[in-house]
Parts: sequence; C-alpha cells; structure tokens
Amino acid sequence: MHLPVIYEDNHLLVVDKPAGLLAQGDHSGDLTLVDVVAAYLKDKYAKPGNVYVGLVHRLDRNVSGITILARTSKAAARLSTQFREGLVHKTYLAVVSGEPDPPTGELVSWLAAAGDGQGITQAAGVPFAGAKESLLRYHVVSRGQGFAEVGIEPVTGRRHQIRAQMALMGCPLVGDVKYGSAWRLPDHRLALHAAGLKIAHPVGGRVLNFEAPLPG
Repeated sequence: MHLPVIYEDNHLLVVDKPAGLLAQGDHSGDLTLVDVVAAYLKDKYAKPGNVYVGLVHRLDRNVSGITILARTSKAAARLSTQFREGLVHKTYLAVVSGEPDPPTGELVSWLAAAGDGQGITQAAGVPFAGAKESLLRYHVVSRGQGFAEVGIEPVTGRRHQIRAQMALMGCPLVGDVKYGSAWRLPDHRLALHAAGLKIAHPVGGRVLNFEAPLPG
C-alpha cells in the first residue's frame, strides 16, 4: 500500500498514517504500519534480511496523521525517552459534536490507566482509584451547525486521552460512538488527525518540526 513519507534519514522515518491501519499487531492479524514500513525499507534499500523498525509511539487504528518510527535501536531508545518525559510537542485537529465552552482552555481530568471491558478509558473530573491526572489544551478553530473544529495539544500522554477528555467535556469526537458520538463515519473513522509534531533528532538533537495535511 502507498504510505506518504514525510521525512526519512538513516535514523528515523516519519510517515502520515492513514486511518484504518493498525500501528502494530493485535489479535486480528491485520496488516500493520510496522509491516508496511518494513516492506518499504526492504524494497527501497534492497535488504535481503530483516530490517529494524521501532515503533516509538502509536495512533489509534482509526486516527490518521504523523507517526515516527525508528530505524535503529539507539534512535528508538532516545525517541522513546522524549515521549516518556513529555518533551515532544504534539498537535491534533478534531471535529467534535457541540461547541466547547469556553472556546479556548485547558482540560484537567483523571483517566484510568487501562480500558474497561469495552475498551473505554474511564474519565472523571476528580481523582479516583488508579487514575492518572491528564491535561490537554484546546482552541476552537471554527464552529457551526452544532459542530466545532478544534485544535488540541495533549500535555500528558494517556490512553485515549483526547477521546475521553473531549467526551467528558460533552463534546465527543465525531464518529467516536464508543465515547458517545451520535454520528458514524465510513470505515469506523474518527474525526481526529495528528497534524503536527516537534521533536529533537535522536542523533545530534536538532529540532525537527513535522506537519501532515488533513486527509480528503
């Protein structure tokens, strides 16, 4: 399959992941981003054996946008440290039901560390057992007819954080029926796109700033 490459060097590969493609393998056995990237590298560089592909962060299957993969174990370790320590700046674009009020602000919530039996991350406005404090910033880009386009910057990196926190606010992502959306999109798509990412290069440390245009 065709995979838009945003940036590539000897240490890392940055791609625009399409919605519907798994980041890494699960019980379904479906094709994954790691599979596609490994095949791309083997073909491009005529590698006879296996190639290293390190997935250092993930987007949900039905979310599109910027994903970074490491081409060496050293790069993977250094990139993973940046994500773990909150040194990566990420921006998303979403379409939500309703209109966030106020139109610009911060959301502080407490999210469960793992999903429940339905895979839903429980969220609350107050602490509860096993929950972790979660913070994101948002601003409304445009609004109309009961929907809003919202720019989102997650400060922490919790499971389903954007989905759970926007739903808790009363503005679930369009298409996210698991978190209360009344609207379904084709192919189980969520109206969420990883549009921007800024990170330090794992070798040398220069700042890299990537952008991915909205899909059609």
